[in-house]
Amino acid sequence: MSLKQSLSVMVVDDMSTSRSLILMALEQIGIRQIDFCKDGQTALQKIAARPVHLVISDYNMPGLNGLQLLKALRENKQTSRIGFILVSGKLDKEILSTGKKLGLNNFITKPFDTPQMKTCLQAVVGPL
Repeated sequence: MSLKQSLSVMVVDDMSTSRSLILMALEQIGIRQIDFCKDGQTALQKIAARPVHLVISDYNMPGLNGLQLLKALRENKQTSRIGFILVSGKLDKEILSTGKKLGLNNFITKPFDTPQMKTCLQAVVGPL
């Protein structure tokens, strides 16, 4: 089974349009095991119950934002090694610096296209 077929990904974004763009890019890349949540708190609960290989999360969400979700995942022994990609329309140095301290694996800015998403993913998981 190829990495594309075995990789499980959780997409977390409160905006349906952004979430759909991420999901479409993943499907175009060939990733099939994809789940999604509309908020960080629900994602945290789902991932704790059934860990995934990779989380792709929006930064700006109500409640638990992307960095808070990353922090919570890193603090839990069972989810601490999950790959994490942060997505945002505007990533400033402070967000990236905090993310790197928390163990952020990669980031991608909106808007993005499928080849950019694939490059971003491969930097975390290897060749797809």
